[in-house]
Order: sequence, then structure tokens, then C-alpha cells
Amino acid sequence: MSTDTETTGQKDTAPKHDQHSTAYDHLWMHFTRMSSYEHAPVPTIVRGEGVHIYDDRGRRYLDGLAGLFVVQAGHGRAELAEAAAKQAQELAFFPVWSYAHPKAVELAERLAHLAPGDLNKVFFTTGGGEAVETAWKLAKQYHRLMGRPGRHKVISRAVAYHGTPHGALSITGLPALRAPFEPLVPGAHKVPNTNLYRAPVHGDDPEAFGRWAADRIEEQILFEGPDTVAAVFLEPVQNAGGCFPPPPGYFRRVREICDTYDVLLVSDEVICAFGRLGTTFGCEKFGYVPDIITCAKGMTSGYSPIGAAIVSDRVAEPFYRGDTTFLHGYTFGGHPVSAAVALANLDLFDREGLNQHVLDHEAAFLGTLSRLHDLPIVGDVRGNGFFYGIELVKDKATKETFTPEECERLLYGLVSKKLFENGLYCRADDRGDPVVQLAPPLIAGQDVFDEIEQILRHVLTEAWAAI
Repeated sequence: MSTDTETTGQKDTAPKHDQHSTAYDHLWMHFTRMSSYEHAPVPTIVRGEGVHIYDDRGRRYLDGLAGLFVVQAGHGRAELAEAAAKQAQELAFFPVWSYAHPKAVELAERLAHLAPGDLNKVFFTTGGGEAVETAWKLAKQYHRLMGRPGRHKVISRAVAYHGTPHGALSITGLPALRAPFEPLVPGAHKVPNTNLYRAPVHGDDPEAFGRWAADRIEEQILFEGPDTVAAVFLEPVQNAGGCFPPPPGYFRRVREICDTYDVLLVSDEVICAFGRLGTTFGCEKFGYVPDIITCAKGMTSGYSPIGAAIVSDRVAEPFYRGDTTFLHGYTFGGHPVSAAVALANLDLFDREGLNQHVLDHEAAFLGTLSRLHDLPIVGDVRGNGFFYGIELVKDKATKETFTPEECERLLYGLVSKKLFENGLYCRADDRGDPVVQLAPPLIAGQDVFDEIEQILRHVLTEAWAAI
């Protein structure tokens, strides 16, 4: 009798010894063209130490993206691993569904103390997209409880990324990411972002441009009808498109607009919180107090997954009355091990002064990257803290960008591969205009900045020659 798997329907369960083949066959990687690895090895990272990562061939790379804007304290921090092990032995898991456990309580108190204003209530999730999803649902139910059931719409910015769950994806302003999953959740509307380099007006006056961009939010609220808008979602520094910092006065005006129309302001800080900009929360850097902060990534420096929506007392108040319940939750939200790691990570931040380190060195990082302006392919260098984007252009004088076909060849066919081959892991991205993004661990110093600049200079010079 045949034992062929096509005949018997049984799988071949014999383990493979070719890790790269196994990765292609079974590991469905996120945001990845899987066909790229049909005949090529899958890059496999096996170890990290400080600002470096190592692959399975023993090659060392500078982690110029902190994993994915995550590994704030650097790789290989034994104290964070030890905190996880200790908590797992004591209480590995218990949900925060009508029960508490000590680490969730302690972390919630710590975050409330660190957050600005009256943001004192912490709803835990397991990641950033879930935190954004939580904030939209919370805003909808809040307005309903306040007698405003028509307020369900949200406003966010063009090219912004806010996550992949259906609600968060609706808030996301990247058409190519949304298209395969439409129809999405209705009621999400977009306004211009704060890309000063490509400002349609007031390009020579950052403050006037910021006022103009903020006023587009008011215009959208009035167009939709204030009695239909629940919240505005904004990142302190917008990630997608290449690190757009806010112009002077922008958030002050946004806060005024939200207060005028009783619309909640959500500061999406999944990337910008926990030191990325040199402050615990990005809103502190730019002097505004939101109604909700969404955060995740850097809370544990990536050593265990966790996220949160940190909510103002004013917004939480109707949920703390009578029989009202926020009908929402996640099994692993506030996970004991993740909460313990987050607390240890925040202790590490305090002990080593990581926020101040970023503030002390951000100008040097920007200055080092700005040396690349002498290359004809570099149009703009922008960002804040340890979070920068370098926009690539075809013509520096006119700011002409590359066509989609040229981006495909330039970013994916050359720049991304060459950066990695030359020892730098970072992001070459065309969600918007083509950019290279840098966000190293917060422990980085001038030697790291110099190495990043030198590798970028070599690869971008090569890319320009190949155009």
C-alpha cells in the first residue's frame, strides 16, 4: 500500500534541518512578500547585544530601528529577562477581568503617575493596534454615556499608520494598506499631515503651516458635523511617511479645537512613548495634554508584549458609575510577566537616565544625519529625539520624487538589501514618499551615529549611481 502523503493525506512530520527552508515553508512573516524567499535564504536573527544583532551565520548588524521602534534599553539586558523569569515562577498568568494581580496594579499606578494631567486610568492591551482599537471604542461609548450617541466618527491624518485591526486600520491613512480589506469600519476621515518639506502652503513659515494644518481638523469636524465626531487620533511625531514632527503651535491649536467641539484628543504614542523622543510620553515634548494616550512597544523595551490606553479621569468617570461596563477586553491584557518586565524596564530608565540621554544627544544625531544633505539623492532629514527619517528625491532642486516603479527598484531592489549587507538594519519605506527611517536603541551614542551615517552614505551614493 502506498505511503505517499498525497495518497494517505498525512503530513511528513520529519523535522527539517534547513532552518531557512523551514522558515519559508511554515513561518508566515508579517508585511512580507513571501515569494521573495522562495529561492533565497530568510534572514534569521539569533542574538542581540546592546545596539547590535547577530544572524545565524555570525554576522553582526547595527540595529538602527530598535527592532521595530521597540528595544529602547538595548538587547541582552539580563535584568529584564530575570524579572520575567521571577514573575513567571510566582504567577505566570491571570486575567484582569474583574480580578487584579499585583503587577498590573503597580504598573497602572506607575503609568498614571508618569502620564500628564488627569490621565489616571490604565486599560491594558497586548499591543499598539489593540490600544488604538480600545481608544476608538472607548470614545464611542463615552459619548453614548454622556447622551451623545451620534458621535462615532474619528479624524486622523493622511499617510499615518495606526495599526492593523479593522478599527485601527480604518484610522490608518495609507490607502494601499486599507484596500485589500475594505469595506472597513465607517466614519474614519483624514486631514493633511505635518510634512513641512512638502507643505502645500506656508512652506517657508513653520508656525503658519502648523496653524493651517491644525485648522483643517476644525474644518473636517464642521464638515462632518460636530455632533457626529468622537475623537481625533494623532501621533506626536507621525511615523509613516518618514517622521513628521509637529510645527510650532500645532498641538496647542489642535487642543483648542477639540475642546471647542467636545471631541476627544487621542495621542497615539505606540512609537513615541517611553523615551523615543526623550520624554516618557511624546505629548510632554510638545506641551499638550490629550484625553487618551495609546502606547505599547517601548514599555518593556520589547522583552515581553504589552500595550495600554491611558485615559483621563474625565473620560473614565461615566464608566465608574452604576452598572456601566466597558464591554471590551483582551485575554492577555495586563499579563503578569509583561507587567513585571515593564516595571523593571521603567526602573532601568530611571537608573540609567535614558530619557535625558536622548535629550542630550538628539541634536548630535540629527547633526550627524544632516551631513547626508550633500548627497544629491537626499532631499530632507527630519524627526525628533532618536526618531528620524531621510527622504530620498530624484531632483533636489525641484523635490521631484521617484515613480512607483523607480521606488520598487530603488528601495526594495537596492537600498534595503544593501543597507543590510553593509551591516545596518533599518527601514527603507515608500508608504508616502521614499524614506529611510532610523530609530536606534536609546543607549546609542556618537559612535553609533557615525556608523549609521557612514553606511548610509556608502549605500545612498551607490543607489544614486544606479538610477
